[in-house]
Amino acid sequence: MKTAFMLGAVAVFATQGAQAVDFKAGDWNVALGGIVNAYYTQVSCSGDAVGGLALGGKALGCGGEKNRTTIGNGLLPNGLVTSASSKQGDYDVKALIGIYNATATDSAISANSGVDVRQAYFTFGNAEMGTIKLGRDNGIFGAGAIFGDMTLIGAGAPVQATQRGRVTLGHIGAGYSYVGYYGQIAWSAPKNASGIGFDAALVSPVADTPIVTAPVYSSKTSPQFQAQLSYAAGGFKGWLGAKSQKFSATAPGVQDFTMSGVEVGASYQAGPVGVLANFQGGKGLGILSDADQGDTKSKAYFVQATYKPTDKVKVGLSYGISRNDDNTIGTGGLKSNANLTCGLYYSLTGAITLVGEIGQTRSKGFAGGEGKLNGGSLGGIIFF
Repeated sequence: MKTAFMLGAVAVFATQGAQAVDFKAGDWNVALGGIVNAYYTQVSCSGDAVGGLALGGKALGCGGEKNRTTIGNGLLPNGLVTSASSKQGDYDVKALIGIYNATATDSAISANSGVDVRQAYFTFGNAEMGTIKLGRDNGIFGAGAIFGDMTLIGAGAPVQATQRGRVTLGHIGAGYSYVGYYGQIAWSAPKNASGIGFDAALVSPVADTPIVTAPVYSSKTSPQFQAQLSYAAGGFKGWLGAKSQKFSATAPGVQDFTMSGVEVGASYQAGPVGVLANFQGGKGLGILSDADQGDTKSKAYFVQATYKPTDKVKVGLSYGISRNDDNTIGTGGLKSNANLTCGLYYSLTGAITLVGEIGQTRSKGFAGGEGKLNGGSLGGIIFF
């Protein structure tokens, strides 16, 4: 699970307006850019041992301790992204490779050599046929929520079990399911003057990857399918998505099932004010990865409001909750994870943003127990 939480730089670059280094090589335009970030996070945990993937509990939230401090990545890793684009006959062609690495480890002498090639794909297309993508990239389902989350350039929930050698969680598992990175063949419809878009992908099927239990599901011949219908006009964006995959049981007494999820969300930016709301629901969506709670039915809600009093300063408040409908075996007794984060984001330069966040993550059990994580983060991020 070391690389299960690293996010795509391309969407982030577009959001932040980062300027990569560009140069021309023959028929190709080559761009090189990246991300580096570090946050001081301090957390304290209290309450009950809830069980399952309880992000606010002592085991995961504080890494088994009552209090803990880390200086490491926020929700984004460090990254180096190289892309090349060209016009080849009637087609616009692009290739991209993104290489990522974490800041914090539990050792001052061991080699920090864990490299995650999270993105490696190429695209081709034109205004008539749209764009076809082949390779590895983030999924479609959940992209609107996580790439619109203000804590994407911060930390959000500073869960210690994932930050060392990895990243923090933002609102993953406490507001929306992880967008995921998959081998895929995807198609984006041609851009529509009315603002309507459509994306669909056949995704390489994945096995469940639970943290606290052994895997009990695998994939066979059926690919995962993801699709999204979107609309954009002015400062408004809206999306309606779905995904599905068949999981085959590998343990006695466990039944095969089909993961199925739906998503609806929208965001609106009116001058200095921004709002976002997103809902996900279905079977097998998991907390941190597909089917990590088996065939559990769940719902996730995420809302956010931001305000920019000046060009350099943004403040925001975001809340998310992921709730299991039934106490199945896969939940480990977990009923819900919720996170509330308040953030301040200051643009020191066009490339550097300084960030301060405080928040609380709560995990509740079906048996009535509750674990609570109080945390804060302070640091910064640079896009180049």
